[in-house]
Amino acid sequence: MIRLKLRICLIIISTLFWGLYSFTNNTIMAQDSPLTLEQCISIALNDNPIIKSSQDQFQAALARVNQAKAFSQPSLSLDADLQPEPLAIGRSGESYIGVSKSVLFPGKRKVNAAIATKASNEVLMDCEILKLNLIYQVKMAFYRLILNQEHLKFVRQNKDLAQDFLKKTKVKFEAGDAAQVEVLRAQVEVAKAASEIETTSNELIATKTGLNFLLGRDRNSTIKIIGKLNNTPLLLDLKNLKNQAFLNRPEINKIKLSLKKELLVKKQAGFSYLPDFDLGFSRHTIVGESKTWDMTVAMPIPLFFSQTVKGEIAESKANYNSLESELKNLQNFISLEVENAYRNALTAQNMINLFDKDMIQQSKQVYQMLLFSYQGGEISGIDLIEARKTLIDTEKSYGDALFNYNAALVSIEKSIGQSLENK
Repeated sequence: MIRLKLRICLIIISTLFWGLYSFTNNTIMAQDSPLTLEQCISIALNDNPIIKSSQDQFQAALARVNQAKAFSQPSLSLDADLQPEPLAIGRSGESYIGVSKSVLFPGKRKVNAAIATKASNEVLMDCEILKLNLIYQVKMAFYRLILNQEHLKFVRQNKDLAQDFLKKTKVKFEAGDAAQVEVLRAQVEVAKAASEIETTSNELIATKTGLNFLLGRDRNSTIKIIGKLNNTPLLLDLKNLKNQAFLNRPEINKIKLSLKKELLVKKQAGFSYLPDFDLGFSRHTIVGESKTWDMTVAMPIPLFFSQTVKGEIAESKANYNSLESELKNLQNFISLEVENAYRNALTAQNMINLFDKDMIQQSKQVYQMLLFSYQGGEISGIDLIEARKTLIDTEKSYGDALFNYNAALVSIEKSIGQSLENK
């Protein structure tokens, strides 16, 4: 029996150990595995502290809706009169015991709840604004990271070519076919290439740090991504993009909610002319007489607060007019934002079209031809350096054009308030 219990304990301990090991191992593998753009966006929306804070604020706003819908608590009252001595409640000659409750004028509670609901929806739109901006920033950082990685590949290639140039120049110098200045020039090119690698590496680290920050992770966390810059042309219609922006942008929807809320606030101010009242029922006891019931209704007389109510209505009207003007200004601004993003996308697409499929390959072929000519003493080292720079600049320029195109598409998505894939 004891052996059986020991075996069971060993099995349980082994299971827990391997389960913990598996969980830890999977977690490490998950951290080391490359992240797609969709995964980065999902992590950011789940873990970014600003998003979490906005969600908590929305929950607080929803709680205020419940508060606005809640009924006031009733009051229990005891009135003991004609006591022969202080605190002789049981010997009072007359007593009242009852319940009273404050009652809002019919319709007030419904309006209060509607105002709180609109206010909570405004907070929800603030959450959507934060999400929209966060998605934009994550996409830009993701594409920037891809570009930095491509640049690092190009500058490393540039250093390899510069070192190869230095090697060949030294061979020519030793053979008496090149001057010392040629060797010095080649060494300078290697040093410049090494410096460019360091600069590009620092840019890559900074971009990774920024992406980690957006994902709500430690800035020094290891991060790897998988993806590429899109060069697929899209058929975009400017008028349709503007319509989508006016329909989907949370900033516009928030102002529309605010306009509806101000109408309710105005209605609420009008309700102030209609007083609330207190309703009470009590059991009336007089010594030596039969017990009876009393009912009390009390309400304020609206004689001296008309100016206050008029001020509340005037304030609501002014706020409504201000929001209408703000909405028009926002629509104009968003329209301009969409137009700029649209034009940037067209410009970037035209730049991509300038780089046909053969341009980079042709640059490589030209460099190889000039390298062969340089070895044969037909051209100078300066000509070869210029050819190498042309090759690297062509590759980097094509990468920049792809990034600018993707950045323009991301800007369009932000300006219309939704992904282009959803259109």
